[in-house]
Amino acid sequence: MYNKVFLIGNLTRDPELRYTTSGIPVASFAIAVNRFRRKGEEAEVDFINVVAWRRLAEICGEFLKKGRPVAVEGRLQIRSFTGRDGQKRTMTEVVADNMQMLGKKPEVAGGNVNVEAPAEEQAEDIPF
Repeated sequence: MYNKVFLIGNLTRDPELRYTTSGIPVASFAIAVNRFRRKGEEAEVDFINVVAWRRLAEICGEFLKKGRPVAVEGRLQIRSFTGRDGQKRTMTEVVADNMQMLGKKPEVAGGNVNVEAPAEEQAEDIPF
């Protein structure tokens, strides 16, 4: 079994691009994803946290903006940490392996960008 998720949604905010102490780029953002609903039911939305690393992080930071529709492929990760208040917390997020911008081409040069993390950055190679 493999841990693999595919999501399509709209960015809820501009990505936050940071660098680790060793200089590795990391981008964090969230996407709003509509839940499946039955006819006549009120639409519900899930807000999913996404993190991208290295070159994919730099591309996300440069090209993604709030409201932009994207497709994200990656793996689900649940991590624990201690908050500033000393309380133990858990966070669920998608670690992106691939990202594709959807919708209209942005007003910047380059247009739609389909990005896949280099093989050495991926946790596993799954042939399809």
